Formats: sequence, C-alpha cells, structure tokens
Amino acid sequence: MDKIEISISDKKLLVEKGTDAYSIINKSVKNGDIPVILSKINGEYKELTTSVYEDSIVEPVYMTNRLAIKAYIRTLQFILIKSVSDLFKDAKVIIEHSIEKALFGKVYKATSLDASDVEKIKNRMQQIIDSNIPIRKLSFDKKDALKIFEGYKMDDKLRLLKHVSSDKLKLYELDGRYDYFYGSMAYSTGAIKTFDLKYYKPGFILRYPSAEDPFRLPGFVDQKKLSNIFYETEQWGNILGVGDVGSLNDKVANGKIGYMIRVAEALHEKKIAYIADEITKKKDVKIVLIAGPSSSGKTTFARRLGIQLRVNGLAPIPISLDDYFVDREHTPKDENGEYDFESIYALDLKLFNSNLSDILHGKEVELPFFNFKTGMREWVGKKIKLPSNGLIIIEGIHGLNEMLTSSIPYKNKFKIYISALTQLNIDNHNRIATTDVRIVRRIVRDSLYRGYSAEDTLKMWPSIKRGEEKNIFIFQENADVMFNSTLVYELCVLKKYALKELEKINSTSPVYYEMLRLKSFLHFFRDVDVDLVPDNSILREFVGGSCFYKY
Repeated sequence: MDKIEISISDKKLLVEKGTDAYSIINKSVKNGDIPVILSKINGEYKELTTSVYEDSIVEPVYMTNRLAIKAYIRTLQFILIKSVSDLFKDAKVIIEHSIEKALFGKVYKATSLDASDVEKIKNRMQQIIDSNIPIRKLSFDKKDALKIFEGYKMDDKLRLLKHVSSDKLKLYELDGRYDYFYGSMAYSTGAIKTFDLKYYKPGFILRYPSAEDPFRLPGFVDQKKLSNIFYETEQWGNILGVGDVGSLNDKVANGKIGYMIRVAEALHEKKIAYIADEITKKKDVKIVLIAGPSSSGKTTFARRLGIQLRVNGLAPIPISLDDYFVDREHTPKDENGEYDFESIYALDLKLFNSNLSDILHGKEVELPFFNFKTGMREWVGKKIKLPSNGLIIIEGIHGLNEMLTSSIPYKNKFKIYISALTQLNIDNHNRIATTDVRIVRRIVRDSLYRGYSAEDTLKMWPSIKRGEEKNIFIFQENADVMFNSTLVYELCVLKKYALKELEKINSTSPVYYEMLRLKSFLHFFRDVDVDLVPDNSILREFVGGSCFYKY
C-alpha cells in the first residue's frame, strides 16, 4: 500500500495511507499518565478514529484540553447509557442538567431507581471501562438510523431527527449499542480513568474530573435551592408540553408556538408576582438585592419585579451599584495586572453602606454618579429619601455576598438569585449547557447594541466565567429565592442573530472551535419570528424592543 509521511513529536515516520490517528499516536508517543482523548491533524481537532490519507502533522490532545474534557464527559455518558441498557431492559436514561460540576440524571424503568440500582450501574460501567472497548463512528442513511431509534423506543431522538434535513447521520456504536451525540467521542472506553456515580433521589449524580485536575474529582456540595429551581423548571416544561428540542420544533411546525410563547411568558410573570408577594409579607424588608451571572436578564427582571411590588402597594427605588465604583486609580488589579472591575473591592463599600444606613433611617441622601469616561465619581445632585412604603432595589453581581451590605441587618434584606438555567435539552442524551444560553444571549446583545463581535465576546467569556465562579456562584445558595430567566423558546428567536455573527469567525481564530460547537447546536432549532416576543419579555433585553431596557 501507499505510504505517507507523518510528523509527530519532533519525529517523522512512514505509515500506510488511511491509518487512523489513534494508531499513529500510539506508535509514536510514549504512554503517559494523562489520557490522549483527541488528536490534531494539520492544526484541526479530530477524533482519534480519523483516518489520515496524506502527509500530515499529527499531535496528541490530552484530557487537560478544554475540548478533550468535553469528549471525556460525553464518552462517560455513553458508557452510563450502555450500562443501563445492559442491566435494565427498555429502561430510559435522561441526562437532565449540571449541578456542582457534575451531571444530574434519571433512569426510568419498571421499578423506581434506588441506591442499589445505581451501584449496579456503576459496577457495570467500570467493567466496560476495564474492557477498553473501541467506540466506532458510523454513517447511516437517515431512515436506517430512525429504525434503530424506533427499536429503542427513543421518541426524543425520533422527534429531533425528523427535523434534521441531512439524508445521512453519524451514529456512535459501543459494543452493539448505537446512539446519536453532537460532539466528539474518545477512541475507546479505556480512556476513562476517573469517575463516580452516586444515587441522588430521584436519580443519580455522574461525577467527572476537570481539565485542570484530570485525576481527582472536584468536591460535591449539595445545592438544595438550585435543585429545587431545576425541578420547578421541569414542571414548567410539562405545562408547556416541551421537554426537548424535537417537541419544541413540533410546536413551531404545527403553528402552536405563539400560544406556547404566551404561556411561557405567563409562567415568568406568575413567578415574579410570587416573589413580590414573598417580599411584601416580610414587613422588615427594605432592601431587595438581585444578583446573577452575565446575560441573566437582571435589568428586565428588576423592572418587572418593581411593577409587581407597586401592585402590592410598595414604592421601589432602584440604586445602581455601578455608581459606587471607586475612582479608576484605586481599582484593584488581577493576577495579570489588569483592572479587576468584578472584584467586590472595586466598589466603595464604606460609602455604599453609609448611604444605605442613612436611607433606612429616613435621611435624604445624595447618591454618587460614576462617570465611566473619566473613571471618576461625580456628584450631580441626585437625592433620594425613602417613603414609608418604599424599598430599595439593588441589582449587581455582588448582591448575595454579605460583605456588600455588612452594616445592614439581615432582616432588612431580601436576596434573589437569577440565572438562565437550561430549560430543555437537545434530546435525552445531549444537554444544552446552561452557559450556552447565556453565551448566545450575550453574543446577540453585544453585536446588536454594544459594538462587540461574536469573536470579541467569545474571547472575553473565559474571564467572565472566572469572575462568576469567584463572585457569584459560591453565594447562590444564600438567596432567599431563585428565578430561572430562560424561556423555552428563546433559542429559536436568537438563532438567526447569533449565526449571522458566528459565521464571521474564521479558522485562524482562537475561538474557532467554540464557534463551530455553538453553530452545531443552534442548527437543531427551527426559526421563530422576533415579532412574537412581547415587549416586556426578558428576551427583549437581548434582541431589542424592550419597554424597560435602554440600548
């Protein structure tokens, strides 16, 4: 057979044309402790099953790589699904959402899942991992793939794939079990070195390592409030009759999306009214603190909450944390020597607490104004005095951190955590990450109204996430109430705006593969006209036309 020249790890070797990347790397790279999950062929990320047909540069991609750890987790999920099918005939696995750096899911079978069942599944997973079984990627005619999923009674896959226009589909096969995943997979089950599976009523928690520490599982802290909000979201999905992208696309295709949008928006309004009622019941509450990560819809939520508080006879007064930034020269810096505007010490905590205390004691207070152009605080004569039925609404990333309002008695505060928590997945085995909804929102708003390209936004996102981990997520369980700002239909609306911007990113960009991933999952959604979105919707904060938001 013909030979080709491969450059790998400062070596050159001749291999037969059509040799896969796994075999090339296995021959050339000394086996280390950290598993090789993917490969790079001539600078492009590829699965290890990829065959090489021309002279190429081949590089191993270890699980310390961000894309590789995603493939690791996806492989672990496939092993879980295969294990359940081996143990429980006709059982259904649903990977629902992430929680505390792990995945929560459920197994539906003839009898309710219990701790002993989960232990059996875990043991079967370890057997499959120890057997180092290859995972194959195979091409099927769409009709043949649908027959496979009909045999598995996977209605979610059938709903999804009937809306896919391609006549060919790529399925993964593990020891006779087929499944459809979007995203890369490891070469074999032996790539999994570290995992855990625990019973977590009424389902399970699947734990995995991080790219930063590939051989140790991160600690798991139970988050009851977050779990409860995910359960509430599941109930909303049941009310709407939408549990996955396929069922959402059915609503669009059947012309029922307008009614579903109105119900989805009504669920938001009802929850906001409930939160306003809870605040009103607490007669001592004078300050409402709203915190959440980027692109959660905090501004619109705060305005809508203010209306519901008005309905209850209260007089909400907004105060912006942005006006309490210290002068630019006093702003703390991060480890790279850059200004850290997300640090709580970027705020004048002493002045902020002094102003709040004076307001609560009935004094008239002049509020500062921060001039972002000059980087300096100004005094422009803005004065407020709290009426007898008044309360202050403060919205910002540090709202749940007690340090922000340390001088204010706890009984005078009501804390709200808001985030766009995933409301539906592509199908039972393919999640939409919570952060992906916020990334898409941010890309659309940044491109339409803030002058940033999708590439700019994606480059900033890792820094944004680090700030959220440090300043928001660690305090989320301190909230009195949580609000999920995701709307089940929103990606159908955001899709066309986001794709237009993502398509401007070329292959030389450091965020090129992130762009491909986002484009891949957005293509599953059918388009919905933005005109169907009401002007008070949280979604309007990102696409424009909001009656609350200044662009």
